[in-house]
Amino acid sequence: MKIFVLHGPNLNLLGTREPEVYGSLSLDDINNKLIELGDELGAEVKCLQSNHEGALIDALHDARKWADGVVFNPGGYTHTSVALRDAISAIQIPVIEVHLSNVYAREEFRHASMISAVCKGKIAGLGWKSYALALRALAEG
Repeated sequence: MKIFVLHGPNLNLLGTREPEVYGSLSLDDINNKLIELGDELGAEVKCLQSNHEGALIDALHDARKWADGVVFNPGGYTHTSVALRDAISAIQIPVIEVHLSNVYAREEFRHASMISAVCKGKIAGLGWKSYALALRALAEG
């Protein structure tokens, strides 16, 4: 089992960016926890972060060649990117949308996701454990 963890824009600032919303763990901390959890579950975990929509699309396209599933936090692109939605739909592997914060307890514009309808599921509001639950769901089938 190979699982791709993909982080969208501004997530490289985790640990310093609004820790009251996003938590105090850095992106490296989260990735390391997910790699460890993957080892426990017998899954190989590869992580990538980009602030660029096209790079995220390219990474999703590439994942269809090797990954059994994707854990994806599209950040702000959640609410705006038809192109990411189309990429998820096109790759035909399960993708779980994740968010660190509870998007429904925040600004109204964060309530709408362009990608949820083409994802296997969505987990939000549990901090880094949103990623862990998505990883576990993919690894355990």
